[in-house]
Amino acid sequence: MSSSDRIELSIDSGTWNPMDEDMVSLDPIEFHSEEEPYKDRIDSYQTKIGLTEAVQTGTGQLNGIPVAIGIMDFQFMGGSMGSVVGEKITRLVEYATNELLPLILVCASGGARMQEGSLSLMQMAKISSALYNYQTNKKLFYVSILTSPTSGGVTASFGMLGDIIIAEPNAYIAFAGKRVIEQTLNKTVPEGSQAAEYLFHKGLFDSIVPRNPLKRVLSELFQLHDFFPRTPNEK
Repeated sequence: MSSSDRIELSIDSGTWNPMDEDMVSLDPIEFHSEEEPYKDRIDSYQTKIGLTEAVQTGTGQLNGIPVAIGIMDFQFMGGSMGSVVGEKITRLVEYATNELLPLILVCASGGARMQEGSLSLMQMAKISSALYNYQTNKKLFYVSILTSPTSGGVTASFGMLGDIIIAEPNAYIAFAGKRVIEQTLNKTVPEGSQAAEYLFHKGLFDSIVPRNPLKRVLSELFQLHDFFPRTPNEK
C-alpha cells in the first residue's frame, strides 16, 4: 500500500498538511556504484514514485482528532532510512512534542540505507532520542504501526518504541532477513517465525489490526489517552 493511499485511508479528507516535502537526499559519502550512481537512483525513484523520499510526514485529523503522522513508502528504495528519512521523522516528532499532538509512525522498510553508510545508522539514535523526550519528558502518546515488511534499523529503533505497537495481519517483521540469518549462522529459520501472528504470540507487540477497522481503533486509543476531536469552534 502506497504512503499516499494510506494517508487517504487514515486521515480525514481535506485535513492533511505535509511537512518538509522539499527535503531531498544528496550523496554525503560519495557512494561508489558500478551500476547506477546513488544520486541518479534517487532521481529515478522521485520520477517513478512521485515522492521526494521514502517517508511522508505531516499533520491532519483522524476522526476529528489532530495528529502528527509519518508514513514510510516501501516503493521508494525499499523504504530505506537515510539521512532525509531520519531528519523528516525527527522533525515530525519534535513538532508533535511542541504542539502536544499524538504521534503515529507507519513502518515499511528494509532498514538503514547502505548508500549513506554510518550516517544512515545515526538516524536510529537521533529518532530514538527525540522519541525519548516526547514520551518520557512530555508524557505524550506514540503509536507504532508495523506493516510488511518492517526490518533492519527501523525495527531496531522507532518501530519498537511505540507506547502501543500495532501490526498488520501477515506482516513480515524482523531485524535480519531469513536468508541473511541462515547464511551467517548456518541455521534454518523456522517457517513463519518472522510473521506478525507468530511474533504477537511471543509478546512482541500489542495487537494485530486489519486495515479496515484501523482508523476506528486508533481513534479509540487516542480518546482513551485524552486526545479528543476538535469542536467546530476549534477548527
